[in-house]
Amino acid sequence: MRQMTPVEVQNGLGKNEFEVVDVREVSEVAEGIIPGALHIPLGLLEFRMNELDKNKTYVIVCRSGGRSSRATQFLEYQGFNVINMQGGMMSWQGPTQ
Repeated sequence: MRQMTPVEVQNGLGKNEFEVVDVREVSEVAEGIIPGALHIPLGLLEFRMNELDKNKTYVIVCRSGGRSSRATQFLEYQGFNVINMQGGMMSWQGPTQ
């Protein structure tokens, strides 16, 4: 499984290299989300993965890195180009919306 640090993700935002998918729950996202991130709770990922494009790269984010690791493995198995953000939002120092 490929991984990126939060700093690498922050540095890549806005460069069209990847899109961010946040797999946290609604209550967690209410505390802040990476600007431009698509919110798909982990429990709904299997049903909403049709919203993703297999020709794009996605960085998967959660609170601490555990759920995003599972989501990354799942999506990778489904043929998506995905990268897990290490440490999740607990390690994020960039802007949120």
